[in-house]
Amino acid sequence: MTEILSSVIADGGILPAGRVIEHPAWPALKDAVETIRPWQSKDGSIDFDAEGAPPRHRARDTLERVIAAVEELAPLLPHNAAYHRALVADLRRWADDGFGVPDFLDSLLAFQPAQGRADGLQHLVVFPMYTQNGNPNRNLEAVVLRMVWPDWLAELERTRYDNPLYLGLAFEDFTPGYDTNSAVLFPETIAVREAPERFTWGGIFCDREAARFRRVSEAAVRALGIELPDDIRDMLADQRRCQEAFALWDMVHDRTHSHGDLPFDPFMIKQRQPFWMYGLEELRCDLTAFKEAVKLDAEGLAQARDVQYAVIFDRMFRFPVTGERVRNYDGLGGQLLFAYLHQHDVVRWTDNTLHIDWSRASQVTNQLCGEIEKLYRDGIDRPKLVHWFKAYELVSTYLAPHPGSVWAKGPDALDLSRPPRKLVDDVLPDEFPLSMFYEALAKKLRDVVASTKGITAGDDSIRAAA
Repeated sequence: MTEILSSVIADGGILPAGRVIEHPAWPALKDAVETIRPWQSKDGSIDFDAEGAPPRHRARDTLERVIAAVEELAPLLPHNAAYHRALVADLRRWADDGFGVPDFLDSLLAFQPAQGRADGLQHLVVFPMYTQNGNPNRNLEAVVLRMVWPDWLAELERTRYDNPLYLGLAFEDFTPGYDTNSAVLFPETIAVREAPERFTWGGIFCDREAARFRRVSEAAVRALGIELPDDIRDMLADQRRCQEAFALWDMVHDRTHSHGDLPFDPFMIKQRQPFWMYGLEELRCDLTAFKEAVKLDAEGLAQARDVQYAVIFDRMFRFPVTGERVRNYDGLGGQLLFAYLHQHDVVRWTDNTLHIDWSRASQVTNQLCGEIEKLYRDGIDRPKLVHWFKAYELVSTYLAPHPGSVWAKGPDALDLSRPPRKLVDDVLPDEFPLSMFYEALAKKLRDVVASTKGITAGDDSIRAAA
């Protein structure tokens, strides 16, 4: 793949935006995939005895349309040649096996986008998969995407923030699984017979994150009467700036899951923990990105200050009011950041106006990062349950627990004869409810947040709908 990619670049062949999706085979591929989707069960199979199921020959004919479109588009993407060959084989095997639970392990292993990261390089991806924060079913999906990998970001990854699996991505077009809130492309979401020994890439759509951030932030600024410094106002008006800020933020965040003094499996795989533990882990990674952005800002990297604004605004204004309140660990992290800044006089809600002391924002945000890092470092010497209680103590120092919480009453209120994972059952679905401030803000932003479903960088109404 590396040799093919080098040839493509040398020939000036990095595909311009729109070329793949402008080919007539792309709408034909989308139409065929969207025809198949309603026939699929949750696990991706087609139950031909179910009401509304197609005749077997129609399912096979429709799948042949998918294959024909992939084969027609494949020459536009020579760097994906091995993947597209494996994809066609997996599609045909799915049909030959009677459209049971799909197994696309061979094509997943053949798809190696992290081996050739180049800014603007496009990929055509077709997999049966669920879309995180989107469609929970393993439907067939088709996505055309391009890499966001500017030279300055590539140099930072090479010299300071090694993350060989990370992909900064932007949408070109997609099937309905991505007409959702999903902003990631992860290999673990794909239907396979067995998980690979290791995953070799992970993609985040920084264009969607940036577009969503801009729309919600501008609405929050108006609702709260915030006076913005000129550089923040200019940033919110610039999709490219925001997109590059998210690319850097995500790259540092992603690697942080496996860096630092970690008392547990960094990704908490196959572990059952109280949701505030996940909230602290995600916030730790975001605040580490913030801390690194402060350093890079001092060194003169233009995008670094934008990362600081993005972390504070997205965490404070979008995260707490997005999604259901049941075990909303990202929302919890946003609430904690706001409460910490508020209780340290960096933000003040006075006369129905939110004031932000930007001169102290970096210092105090880094201070919260330090408190979480100390919790982790001390946790190495603590039993799991003690670590959970210490984490609860940190969060509840700044956020009021639900008055009916058993955990808030301390260890004596819990049956400690049970294993820790069973004590998770005593955690309330909304252990740390929204404050009165956030309840009011949620009402003001509800429609705006809902309007960001499926948003892309090309959405001309990003500002108008805010």
